[in-house]
Amino acid sequence: MTQTSEAAVPVQAPAPRRRGVHRAWFVAAVTFVTIIGAAAFRSLPGLLIDPLHQEFGWSRGTIGAAVSINLALYGLTAPFAAALMDRFGIRRIVAVALTVIALGSGLTVWMTAPWQLLLCWGLLVGLGSGSMALAFAATVTHRWFTARRGLVSGILTAASASGQLIFLPLLSWTVEAHGWRPAAVTVALAALAVVPFVWILLRDHPADVGLKPYGATEFAPKPPPLTGAARRTLSVLASAALPHSRLRSGGGTPIGPFWLLAGTFAICGASTNGLVQTHFVPAAHDHGMPVTAAASLLAVVGVFDVAGTIASGWFTDRFEPRRLLAVYYALRGVALLFLPMLLAPSVHPPMVFFIVFYGLDWVATVPPTLALCREQYGEDSAIVFGWVLAAHQVGAALVAFLGGVARDAFGSYDPVWYASGTLCAVAALMALVIRRRPALPALAAA
Repeated sequence: MTQTSEAAVPVQAPAPRRRGVHRAWFVAAVTFVTIIGAAAFRSLPGLLIDPLHQEFGWSRGTIGAAVSINLALYGLTAPFAAALMDRFGIRRIVAVALTVIALGSGLTVWMTAPWQLLLCWGLLVGLGSGSMALAFAATVTHRWFTARRGLVSGILTAASASGQLIFLPLLSWTVEAHGWRPAAVTVALAALAVVPFVWILLRDHPADVGLKPYGATEFAPKPPPLTGAARRTLSVLASAALPHSRLRSGGGTPIGPFWLLAGTFAICGASTNGLVQTHFVPAAHDHGMPVTAAASLLAVVGVFDVAGTIASGWFTDRFEPRRLLAVYYALRGVALLFLPMLLAPSVHPPMVFFIVFYGLDWVATVPPTLALCREQYGEDSAIVFGWVLAAHQVGAALVAFLGGVARDAFGSYDPVWYASGTLCAVAALMALVIRRRPALPALAAA
């Protein structure tokens, strides 16, 4: 009976294809280029602080508040965007997100009041970028790959750093030579330029082109669109976060894996996007370093971030993700504690060492965090990772704001460097506490 029923199923099986490069790698390449094009907006906030302060007299805390809203929405939008991709498809959501980014960035050219900065750069760019967050990469990886997921996660995560590498020196030169407005227009045009590539080349699911996911042994039909995106997103959050779901799944610690993952990733955001990406350039400028030199150092972080993140994906396919996270956070904390002693008017070898070291560790945390989400939450892992990413961005938003406030209050960024270094040590301990569990089925019904 089993053989007879199996023989009757090949209606859904794809036609045999000649051997060659799997289409999943082309989809990953388009995703990589898309994230690079959208990364321009992430390169600009740290370059805007001093020009906006000088032109409008706005405090660094006010400017940091706009960056804070941007970073918070970047994270809080991500889980809903992942659910919307299940409902409307990846292509539509990403194309709309890029258009919103372009609109928000372009409108800043005419702003004259702080509320306009909060609206354009905080709200619009935050919402658009949130839909282009790492949940996008998680969705593509989960749908198109069964094998090499860690490696692909690392490559797609590195795309953001590649975008920073491409745009940061260009934008810093533009700000210094022509002012901040042409830089904002450059960001808008970069986002718009990617939209045609997304619409023409990106596909939502391997079944759209009659393929199995890369590394899969069986053909997976495309699931029907899932309605109730907001309800599903909140339902998945409740299932992952509430203690009763942990009890149903068997065992558990007083602090569940979701909260440990969210806590470590919040500290990750605080020590990267919120602190270094937003405040490194003005902090280095406080010590007499030219803005272009400081921005170039931040771009070098992007160079080594690419290598570090891809290597982290390779390690994640082979080693225990919890231990990798603990090592990454511990090393990052040590680096931040030494940074105040390294800032100087010129670039010297210890600073170069810090930049290389920090670059390798910048978002190396993403592949093991994604792996842990997949291990714990199965089919809902992309949405759960979206919520974990929301915690990442809330941490980044708090430090982006508090860093500016600390600079206004103390005349120095040093207290923030030391506090962030200490938090990284806490994150290393939290990563080790996460208990290993078998992968769970989908936690919430659509």
